Amino acid sequence: MRIEFVPADLHAGATAAVAVLAHEAAALSPEARVIDEATGGALARAIAGGRFTGAKGQILDLVAPHGLEAARVVLVGVDGVGAVEPEAVEAAAAHAFQAVKASGVTELVLKLGADAETAARAAFGVKLAAYRFDKYRTTEKAEKKPSVTVVKVAAADPVKAAKVYEGLNALADAILFSRDLVSEPANILHPEEFAARAKSLESLGLEVEILGEAEMAKLGMGSLLGVGQGSVRESQLVIMKWNGAADKSAQPIAFVGKGVTFDTGGISIKPADGMEDMKWDMGGAAAVTGVMHALAGRKARVNAIGVLGLVENMPDGNAQRPGDVVTSMSGQTIEVINTDAEGRLVLADALWYTQERFKPKFMIDLATLTGAIIISLGHDYAGLFSNNDGLSEKLLAAGKAERENLWRMPLPAAYEKQIESPIADMKNIGGRPAGSITAGLFLQKFVNGVPWAHLDIAAVAWRKPSTDPTVPDGAVGFGVRLLNRLVADAYEG
Repeated sequence: MRIEFVPADLHAGATAAVAVLAHEAAALSPEARVIDEATGGALARAIAGGRFTGAKGQILDLVAPHGLEAARVVLVGVDGVGAVEPEAVEAAAAHAFQAVKASGVTELVLKLGADAETAARAAFGVKLAAYRFDKYRTTEKAEKKPSVTVVKVAAADPVKAAKVYEGLNALADAILFSRDLVSEPANILHPEEFAARAKSLESLGLEVEILGEAEMAKLGMGSLLGVGQGSVRESQLVIMKWNGAADKSAQPIAFVGKGVTFDTGGISIKPADGMEDMKWDMGGAAAVTGVMHALAGRKARVNAIGVLGLVENMPDGNAQRPGDVVTSMSGQTIEVINTDAEGRLVLADALWYTQERFKPKFMIDLATLTGAIIISLGHDYAGLFSNNDGLSEKLLAAGKAERENLWRMPLPAAYEKQIESPIADMKNIGGRPAGSITAGLFLQKFVNGVPWAHLDIAAVAWRKPSTDPTVPDGAVGFGVRLLNRLVADAYEG
């Protein structure tokens, strides 16, 4: 799909749909009033004859009335009266696209506000809404495929709008890259293939280093390697570097991602029902890859590190057993009570490696870590666990700004008793009570006092059905917008 910025007075063609805004009590935006006047009050009559009120996300889709050169008119509700925030325009543009994407029209013209920022956010919303993972479909009927191939975004100054859009476009590309990773089936996206796709981002200016099992064994990564020892696919550790700060030697920030490309549960095998969803147990690593893509794509003025622990958890004859004891890179020993609590074992070594090698200002790890976080928070919030109040506050603010909401959870030292082991330094699971919290306490043992936050994204990495018009059903790319905003607001200089 092609996105263009065009003059605000552009007339839609005969095969196009034109989208405009309406506010509370169905008050028409200036662009909508122009159309209403040109059609002899057709929009007002259509509103009066139905239940359209201009509520947020509400759609009124009409065959274009006489007097308007267009195929359809789409009224999109945005609440409020008067000026519309860019964030609301982003969602409105996505709603408009969703309304007509398979209608048969080939062109969508968005007249949602003429200033450059508004136009750019409209384009951003449409690009996210148009995401579709269809590379393996070979027999899909034409009428089920999107018909819209061109989106024209009206702006008072199209050149300025296109310039503003450059950074948002880089962010959108990164989000879609992350969604592709999460959407891929596990027979395609195994650890080596994931590492190769990360390596391809060197074209953006990233430096990418890949460690195999022999190199990780030399480093003493027994915790990570134990998870993947039942798979025929070799585990990988990917290190991505972006040196965008003026001082290339300045202390970096760091992101660490859990990348279990498929999780059977290992010997502690999961039930068959729903196991196919475990292809997205690498959503944390996909988010870290996405944010590094975004930082490089928009040339962020920061030094950043991304580390991915990539493994496949399989129940082979060589697989790790419940009751095994492994030695992590930190030297701490772990009794593996449940091989399905594997993500924390991967992160234990990835976090230790990151803080020891790079000495970052902070580390943020992302992981589809626990089902318990879904019980705690449902599907609209990711869990935030941290040893640092300042970092937590910045993350919460960035999440709110980008509609990727976080909720801070406690890390009470008293709960560490649940992960005490009688034969090792700790065990990898603490039972059903406070399962997400004990997982966070486990990870905290491997950050070595560095400011750190853990984002448990198990509830938000995959949406079906989705309630966000910019996120089609399936992979969300959760975390990319959030972390990009965190960097832009607090760490670029």
